[in-house]
Amino acid sequence: MEVFNTPSKIIITCNRRLSPYLQQEVRQLGFDIKRAFATGVELIASINNCIRLNLNLHCASQVLYSLKTFKANNPEDLYDALIAIPWEDLIAFDGYVSVTSNVNNPTITTPLFANLKVKDAIADRIKSKKGLRPDSGPDLHKTVVHLYWQDDQAEIFFDTSGETLAKHGYRKHPGKAPMLEALAAAVVYATAWDGQSAFINPMCGSGTLAIEAALIATNRKPGLFRMNYGFMHILGYDEQVFFSERRQLKEQVNKKKPIQIIASDLSREAVDIAIMNAKTAGVDQLIDFHVCDFADTPLPDGPGVVVFNPEYGERLGIHTRLEATYSRIGNFLKQQCTGKHGYVFTGNPDLAKKIGLHTSQRIEFYNGKLDCRLLVYELYTGTKRGNRPDDVQ
Repeated sequence: MEVFNTPSKIIITCNRRLSPYLQQEVRQLGFDIKRAFATGVELIASINNCIRLNLNLHCASQVLYSLKTFKANNPEDLYDALIAIPWEDLIAFDGYVSVTSNVNNPTITTPLFANLKVKDAIADRIKSKKGLRPDSGPDLHKTVVHLYWQDDQAEIFFDTSGETLAKHGYRKHPGKAPMLEALAAAVVYATAWDGQSAFINPMCGSGTLAIEAALIATNRKPGLFRMNYGFMHILGYDEQVFFSERRQLKEQVNKKKPIQIIASDLSREAVDIAIMNAKTAGVDQLIDFHVCDFADTPLPDGPGVVVFNPEYGERLGIHTRLEATYSRIGNFLKQQCTGKHGYVFTGNPDLAKKIGLHTSQRIEFYNGKLDCRLLVYELYTGTKRGNRPDDVQ
């Protein structure tokens, strides 16, 4: 069973509300999308194509390659269907397998039991052919198999990513309440930033927004920061395909592109962490970091975007103090950022009303399980102000 050059269904997953930005990335790589849905996209490709997808996508979580679809009413049906797959041609007998799943079947009370049946089928098949069983466990650092089972419809995949793609690998020092890298990339895509005008990130925290902006503007892909994926542990893997794709990543980096990215935070510790993360990502020389109150952030003349990700009052801070902070953000955008586009990413609609500016758009996101909005402000002279209840929601 040869999978590296055999086209099959590919499901690329992402966090909820990131799908439009994932679709944009997939199309830019030259792939046709067969179906798009709230948490991902479907296309047809080989595992060698999955190598390119894994290395290039900023907004994805997993790249799944379909091996088989089948009906399964109960665990016995599941086992029978899976033991018929020639796993000995796909997984080394001395390898390591982990199983993940998305299961909704009345005979299954815990996904762990379904995972165990998958592991048993794989191990029993390989032992019957090779005389030895591969090791198994929860770690995602080698071969990863994913089961999707809804009612009586089941599908088994190779997870060609392994560890999630949503973490891009450069953030060795996360800081407090960090924004996930895939989310930060999607937020950058959602702004009106052209990659050439100024990108200003007051209250930058651990620097994820500014770093993702620098990566996107200079065409640096997440695959530059990672050397282990699930596809590497499937039999038939040709490392030359991976290294060829990785060479292309290095060659396409635009080191000469002039960009101006400014990030500031009142906390010296936060800025130090942001600088360390930027160094790991190779973009520290592209970002001007400042330790200051957000209102003192240097603002270059001309167009650009100003992007805030303030505390939401859920995990950090005191609500009454944050009301004053959000009000000051509104004043800063109104008084100092005229001619630019303003953005505030928040999960607290009550606090958002304190900004006091009329939104031109409210773009929906999730930060973890928290319902969030990227609030968009067009900062022209004479912007209407006022704490109208319908201005911000």
